[in-house]
Parts: sequence; structure tokens; C-alpha cells
Amino acid sequence: MPLDQATRTLQDTGALWRIDAVSPQAVVRCACDALIAGLDSPSLRILAGLTRAEADYHVLDILPAALAELGLDFYPRDSRGGQEAAARALAAQAVSGSLTPRELAAAIHRHFGHDLPLTERLAMLDDEYDLGAYATMTGEQIDQEVIAEARRLTHEQP
Repeated sequence: MPLDQATRTLQDTGALWRIDAVSPQAVVRCACDALIAGLDSPSLRILAGLTRAEADYHVLDILPAALAELGLDFYPRDSRGGQEAAARALAAQAVSGSLTPRELAAAIHRHFGHDLPLTERLAMLDDEYDLGAYATMTGEQIDQEVIAEARRLTHEQP
């Protein structure tokens, strides 16, 4: 994995962990991948060395330091910046094909409801999926709108 991709993945995984979209064990695996890719810091090494059982208890203590040592952001739980970073990380997964459009819309709706202005369109599109036969668009049209919105979010990265 290229260094810039490892950096982005580590940042995204931290943001997704803060909204409970990935497990502490996923954070540890990501730290291992980051080390293999060439990222390095004392706290990143400690994070990568956690066992599955330790991850549940120690990611919160170690991840902020690891991200700070690498010049990355650690977001407080429920912060607007953290929510937007997590939404962009989810959108990037849909653009890359690791999430389907339906999965992206559902995840955005589940994590943020209609409360995050950045993702309001995706929450509305999730509602449209749920309407089934009563929807104003076909499933394919909704998919296209979701991917277009995901691309918009990934291109508007701060």
C-alpha cells in the first residue's frame, strides 16, 4: 500500500471508529497495515501491538497519540468535524466499490439521520430506497444519485 493511501486509511479508520462504524480490532489491523506501508511513530507501534482483547480497552488511550505523532486529526466523539470526516470516509468506500450505494445511504442515515447538513441528501435517498414501489425514482436512479453524492463528498475534502 502506498504511504499516502496508508495515511488516508489510518485517518479514515480513526474517524469511522469514533462513530462506531469499525471495531477497535479494525483500528489495530489498520495500524499494522500502516506500519507495513512505512508510517511509523512510537504510539503507532504500540497500537499495532495490541491484542484483540486489549484493543477494546486501549484504542481510546493510544489512537489520539498515534494520530497526533503522524500529524493527523483525532476527532472528539460526536464532533461535527469527526462526523463529516467519517461521512467522507464512508463515501470514499462507496466510490471505490467496497460499499454499495444502498449500503452507503443506509450507513449515513443510521449514523447521522437527517442532522448532518453535509449528508442530508444521502439520508433523503435512503428514505427513497425505503419507499419501494412508492418511490419517485427507480432503484438504478437512486443508486446513480447516491454515487454522484458520494463523489461530491470525496471531492470536497477539506
